[in-house]
Amino acid sequence: MGKLDEMCQQIVTEVDGAIACGIVDLETGMMMGVFHNVPYFTQDYLDAVAAASVDMFRGRNVSRIEQLIAKQRGTTPEHAFQEVFMSSKGTFHFMKVIEGKNSLVVMVTKKSTNQGMGWSALRMGIGDIAPLLP
Repeated sequence: MGKLDEMCQQIVTEVDGAIACGIVDLETGMMMGVFHNVPYFTQDYLDAVAAASVDMFRGRNVSRIEQLIAKQRGTTPEHAFQEVFMSSKGTFHFMKVIEGKNSLVVMVTKKSTNQGMGWSALRMGIGDIAPLLP
């Protein structure tokens, strides 16, 4: 297990109800580190989650929105979205960009997880993850 995988495992272990955590390269869409305790999370599933996560932060439509906002404000386009929280039928998805690293951390939890505790653990975990990234 690599160091980034260990960091993901630490986050999953610390958050009550966490079932998965991954670190995604926002340029390539590659999963750089991952840990989960769900048997059906195959590599294909993990790759699809990574691609969907990249699309939410750097996808064509998001880039278009960022360009329109910049044009309206008379500024240079920049990546505006830093965090996303989604709720599905049975899970919460916490996603946060790692500033200056062109990477993203994604954590999936059960719906029983306290959202404040989830965000706190994710943000604190990024402090340990960021120095390990190029």
